[in-house]
Amino acid sequence: MSGAQAATAGPIAFEGVSPIFNVKDIRASLAYYVDILGFKVDWGGETAFAAVSRGGCQIMLCEGDQGYPGGWVWVGVGNAGRLHDELRARGARIRHRPTNYEWAYEMQVEDLDGNVLRMGSDPMKGEPVGLWLDMHRVFWERTTEGKWKRADPGPVAR
Repeated sequence: MSGAQAATAGPIAFEGVSPIFNVKDIRASLAYYVDILGFKVDWGGETAFAAVSRGGCQIMLCEGDQGYPGGWVWVGVGNAGRLHDELRARGARIRHRPTNYEWAYEMQVEDLDGNVLRMGSDPMKGEPVGLWLDMHRVFWERTTEGKWKRADPGPVAR
């Protein structure tokens, strides 16, 4: 099949996506993802590369390569509030508690290397939009005009 024929042969299917997080210590990271975040090891771990999954979510972990620590990924979950309670009880690093936004009821969880998993479920209808926490740990609030402005949240419970 020529390049022109391939371009007109129909849509190209995309499958899933598996982000790759750079980690310092593959064994410590695997223990955190399994014991604290509730993932299972799909493969690897004997070397510097592995994949973990929970439900339909898969994340690859690479020791000292493929990107930089501090990556972010959004993960859709069935109930962010219940997941927060589960992960908090296991000692997860909750970066930002579940908060309502237009797009989701979402929380932020960090792994051992500062990679952030934004885990969210359907937004809570009729509830106000909460403060957003950015990558620099700065809070932002929604204005009445629908824009975001830097906020002074005062003390915030995690």
